[in-house]
Amino acid sequence: MDHQVIQINENSWRVEDGGVRFFLLTGSEKALLVDSGMTVPSALAIVRELTDKPIELINTHADRDHVGSNRDFDSFRMSPADESAYRAQGGAGELIPVADRDRLDLGDRPLEIIALPGHTPGSIGILDIKGRFLISGDPIQSGNNIFMFGAARNMGDYIASLTRLSAMTDRFDTLWPSHGDFPISPERIICLRDGALAVLNGEVPGEIMDFHGRSIVRYPVDGAAFLCDK
Repeated sequence: MDHQVIQINENSWRVEDGGVRFFLLTGSEKALLVDSGMTVPSALAIVRELTDKPIELINTHADRDHVGSNRDFDSFRMSPADESAYRAQGGAGELIPVADRDRLDLGDRPLEIIALPGHTPGSIGILDIKGRFLISGDPIQSGNNIFMFGAARNMGDYIASLTRLSAMTDRFDTLWPSHGDFPISPERIICLRDGALAVLNGEVPGEIMDFHGRSIVRYPVDGAAFLCDK
């Protein structure tokens, strides 16, 4: 499937790669690729046409649709909590660990790592402090299914992450998710938190569905749905 490059502002781009998107952020000194796509032959080749600055890579988590072009890089930043899942699918390169509240600076563009475990143990968001937006990865979406089935997904951790993030909304005005609608409002955080709580409490009727030969349950909530194990 062909990709689409869309400039968001003077120093930020999103690349639509089928059903997933990844981002390029530039500063005065270097650039940061946030995730590396799913089907594009080379994410690095795409973003190299947008900037001549040195490019580093960070992954919001280790799901396959976010690490497709990691092979383009000798090293990448990721939470160590997702490394085993990354290596299990053949992921290579040197992992540079990141943790909650770590700071990165692209040159007059400070970024902060926000831990968002639940969708995966090492899911993270990247907060652009001056730009007042949060690249949220998969945990916060609108108009899309949120995968919560399979090994290492944890609805309790997910709810705790969104509860914690809801206390930080004075620091950002918009969310840039990896799937679905773009951009989205911080109001989605509480909406999805409450929906997840309702699912966990058995208050949302589920629909059994087939996902590539696997039987799962889809729980619709306001503006999205959680896909969970039976």
